[in-house]
Amino acid sequence: MSRTILELQAISEELPVQSDRIAWAQFIELTGVHPSRLGELLEMEWIVPAKAADKHYLFTRKDVFRVRKLIRICDDFSLSPTGGSIIVDLLERVEDLERKVHELESSVE
Repeated sequence: MSRTILELQAISEELPVQSDRIAWAQFIELTGVHPSRLGELLEMEWIVPAKAADKHYLFTRKDVFRVRKLIRICDDFSLSPTGGSIIVDLLERVEDLERKVHELESSVE
């Protein structure tokens, strides 16, 4: 049975909007972070996820990237999460400054 475009639009309007947010279990799976270490990062407020109506944490893809970088740095240099988070924050600041310098150089040319 084929459906008309209007019927398909009505059906798609009833579907929930897909979210780019990531739930706790999926975040653990994507990052490989131990739940206790993730809890420590949340307590430090290094990661501040959104909360769903049911009070579950919802993370972003940027959070996944940051935590994976943190884990790699902590493991490579035998650092605590606090030490690793300082390094990741500094690296992000350097990247931001490099991006701004590049934008300024581009606007001068």
